[in-house]
Amino acid sequence: MPVDLNSSQLYFNRELSWLQFNSRVLAQALDEKLPPLERLKFLAIYGTNLDEFYMIRVAGLKALFKARVQETGPDKLTPSEQLEQIQEYLHKEHQVLESCYTSIIAELHTHGVNVKNFDALNLDEQLDIKEKFFNEIYPVIIPIAVDATHPFPHLNNLSFGLALTLTDDSKHIKHGLIRIPRILPRFIQLGQTFIPIESVVEHFASELFPGFSPLASTPFRVTRNADIEIEEEEADDFLQILQEGLRSRNKGSLVRLELIDGADADLIHFLLSHLNLDHNDIYSYKSLSLNLGSFWQIVGDDALSHLVSPTFNPKTLPPLESENIFEAIEKQDILLYHPFESFEPVVQFIKQAAAGPETLAIRMTLYRAGPKSPIVKALIDAALDGKQIMVLVELKARFDEENNLRWAKALEDAGAHVVYGIPGLKVHAKVAQVIKRKGTKLQSYVHLATGNYNPSTAKIYTDFSYFTSKETFSTDATHFFHFLTGFSTYTKLDTLFMSPTQIKPKLIKLIEKEIKYGAQGHIILKANSLVDTDIIKALYLASQKGCKVELIIRGICCLRPGIKGVSENITVSSIIGKYLEHARIYYFKHDKVKCYIASADLMPRNLVRRVELMTPIIEENLTQKIEHILMLQLADNVLRWELQEDGSYTKVPSLGKMVNSHRVLEEYVEKIHDKTKKETPSYVSRLANRILKDS
Repeated sequence: MPVDLNSSQLYFNRELSWLQFNSRVLAQALDEKLPPLERLKFLAIYGTNLDEFYMIRVAGLKALFKARVQETGPDKLTPSEQLEQIQEYLHKEHQVLESCYTSIIAELHTHGVNVKNFDALNLDEQLDIKEKFFNEIYPVIIPIAVDATHPFPHLNNLSFGLALTLTDDSKHIKHGLIRIPRILPRFIQLGQTFIPIESVVEHFASELFPGFSPLASTPFRVTRNADIEIEEEEADDFLQILQEGLRSRNKGSLVRLELIDGADADLIHFLLSHLNLDHNDIYSYKSLSLNLGSFWQIVGDDALSHLVSPTFNPKTLPPLESENIFEAIEKQDILLYHPFESFEPVVQFIKQAAAGPETLAIRMTLYRAGPKSPIVKALIDAALDGKQIMVLVELKARFDEENNLRWAKALEDAGAHVVYGIPGLKVHAKVAQVIKRKGTKLQSYVHLATGNYNPSTAKIYTDFSYFTSKETFSTDATHFFHFLTGFSTYTKLDTLFMSPTQIKPKLIKLIEKEIKYGAQGHIILKANSLVDTDIIKALYLASQKGCKVELIIRGICCLRPGIKGVSENITVSSIIGKYLEHARIYYFKHDKVKCYIASADLMPRNLVRRVELMTPIIEENLTQKIEHILMLQLADNVLRWELQEDGSYTKVPSLGKMVNSHRVLEEYVEKIHDKTKKETPSYVSRLANRILKDS
């Protein structure tokens, strides 16, 4: 019988799949083989991820529920069913989270590092903290009375503070709040002891409300809907509209209230009634302090660096360690794999172009450049020097809007031509083009990437950088930038592929081509997320025809593997480790090109609602490099998880030789870096061959 590929039984819910991903992050924090602050780092990442999930995804589901929308995806779950299952999942995981934190704190204690509430300090320590309170905290925090003449205040997104029940000598009962601003550190530090600030403020609460004594108090934190809605078609001044949207982020509807377990019932009622939330919106902690992301303060303490995993220093390998970057690109296409291979050549690509007198123009896209970008500074210098600088700054890059606004204004002030995006589409492509004069001719150099132009994140994200001076790529890059700055509503590139018009049809065509080879067909897709239903259906058809389909999907995966007659030839892996797997690679065994790298994930937003680029890797040696990286990751038996038919993930058993793909690449690049250029063949090819042979 033919299988109905529209059946909801063939698709996992994207929100529940994301929760599984965050659980794999939490599993890293549970790994006792890691140093204690490395574990605490993953706990911080888990909490930061969860904050964003509530601000965007849960907030969106609540909005759909209020709008009475009944279905949201191919899994057919209603918004209310999803909200219920999210709550159930997180409540089940809560005990694991608490146990993990307790274990990490106990291990830190053996290294002389402690997290203690004020009441657990000795007398001398309490006196030190008292002095800090009156000198550094008391002048900054804000006590707020709440009664008939003092309305409940507006609380910004991720606001943190204390709610109190107070009484005076006449036994009058009052409610109040103490807001703890973000400018204050989350933990007050005494040597290697970290004291949560709320326990200090709670102890001295009576100093903030003279004449009143606290009867009960509880720390709390609120989360709002932080998704910005912009009516671009109605925007005469996009910058102004975006700035208004950023201000409105702190006014979005409330979606979560975080509390400590055992909070006073009267105070909970007081908060819920004023915040317009109910008990289902409460997320409680026992031993944990509110705001898991704040553990970065402890993780980032330089004095404790011996308690995190050793930092790897990325290497610049031949030919870029000695040659001028533009001369090297003219000789051969170059493919870098970050963070093992340094991101510095990308920075130098822009810096040298900005400083070079023969440079005529630099064009590039910026999505997440970071707050202290050497690349943007080089572009500003080039613009001031009179070079033609064109930059598309994507102002809609979520949670990076303020950075991008600042850079856009600085670039404009310097004389650069700045484009602020395209109405209705988010520009997520990563591309830079440098045009130089060489004698009587112009020479173009192009950089295409899977990740952002951000040197900081390039040290922790795995991504590809591709340099070429091939004319076909340069022509497409020119057409692409003309599309961004002009009125064109459609541009077809000849060598590169651009969404929203080209990438998805090309991928489906490549899958269909591989289907023709039946059991000889082989597809490997590596991405952050797989959500697009059309891509999933095409992969199901490939599996039904016997094609081997190997998916390396870090996060959300809505495809259900292992279903007889549908997906038994599909495996789904997820690698979670020291580095954030961010590269997108699409491999097709029987295609002439075989390997493509892309800025686009396999999601409708990337394939239909964004401007993205997919790059064919034409040079055979670079294709082999990518193939070996894929093989290495599929051989990983330390960091890799496998998705099961029921939606759960299981850690791949570490049988035989231990293969940690992150660590192996670090060690091998270190060895290659120490060798001479003459002795250095394709390092990844040698690496992968050795690993695959041994395993």
